[in-house]
Amino acid sequence: MAKEVVKKIKLQIPAGKATPAPPVGTVLGPAGINLGEFCTKFNDASKDKMGDVLPVEITVYADRTFDFVLKTPPAPFLIKKFAKIQKGSPKGANEVVATLTLDDIRKIAEIKMPDSNAYDIEAVMKSIEGTARNMGVAVKGVNDAELAEQQKEAAVAEAEAAKREAELEEMEAEAKEEHSAEVEVIGEKEETEENTEE
Repeated sequence: MAKEVVKKIKLQIPAGKATPAPPVGTVLGPAGINLGEFCTKFNDASKDKMGDVLPVEITVYADRTFDFVLKTPPAPFLIKKFAKIQKGSPKGANEVVATLTLDDIRKIAEIKMPDSNAYDIEAVMKSIEGTARNMGVAVKGVNDAELAEQQKEAAVAEAEAAKREAELEEMEAEAKEEHSAEVEVIGEKEETEENTEE
């Protein structure tokens, strides 16, 4: 008879480095499974992938036993690893922070293929290219020229926006000065009151 599943938990843990401390302990402790046992099994299963961050899907059963499945590292993690960068661009495709080759994209796609629902490596490569683009990572010979152009256009647009912002602030300051110089004219108020009486 199949065991009753009580919980499914998804975590991302550095390969070979699971410890009962947070975040692992914080998430798995309440599930009632043996933390030491999980950490040992996870570290043994992932020690050949040291340096990678691995998503893991843990199935917890009613008798407090568990199974887990290791997934491939997330695409953004692999892109940063291959591009040798700490993080992607905060401006997305408007700022190129690194460039990868098609060969790099293929290698990443080959790593991701087992977890992908795509039928061929080309489809996975397209997906990786899209993720890279959103992170500000260009692909040599594919979109590097286009992204460089986009970066230039974004810089020009940014400069224009800053200029407009400065002009608006200047106009606002002038308007405030003019406004504070206005003097209230006495007598207008009385006239308007008379008009309303009629």
